[in-house]
Amino acid sequence: MKPVRCVVVWLAFSLAAIAPTAAADNGASALIGTWRLIAIEGIGRGSNPGDQPFGIVTYDSTGHMAVQMAYRSRRPPFAAGADHATEHEKAAAYDSYGAYFGTYMVDALRGTITHHIEGSLNPAEVGTELVRFFELRGDKVIYYVAEDGQGGRYQTKGATVRRIVWQRVASR
Repeated sequence: MKPVRCVVVWLAFSLAAIAPTAAADNGASALIGTWRLIAIEGIGRGSNPGDQPFGIVTYDSTGHMAVQMAYRSRRPPFAAGADHATEHEKAAAYDSYGAYFGTYMVDALRGTITHHIEGSLNPAEVGTELVRFFELRGDKVIYYVAEDGQGGRYQTKGATVRRIVWQRVASR
């Protein structure tokens, strides 16, 4: 009986050790790394030709992520420096920048990635989830924004009206 228990315990620990690897291989491993924003297309913030969006998104192997996006066209410098910025300048800076961090989950069957937001420049986003349909195309990943802007979500990638294109940042 004792050898059987040892085998059962060994098997349980072995399965527990490989489970995260197997779970991470649901498509998430292809996203691990840093991606630079190339374009925002369609309807919504950052999609106007003059917006000039730029930013990065990073995914790590522990299931954590962070994103930062800014708009060159809307980022005038503070006239008297950051310590003496006017309310108007502060509002313009806030409106031209977005950032959040948290965890992520890939659903390979649906072709989605979900960002679980733990912290954000916008306090209303904390505790929410952002869903993106996605496609990997070589060194690019294309997100199709699932949120419809009215509190609901598009159910298919084809129904979405906004795309965000990222390109993998090469290792140095």
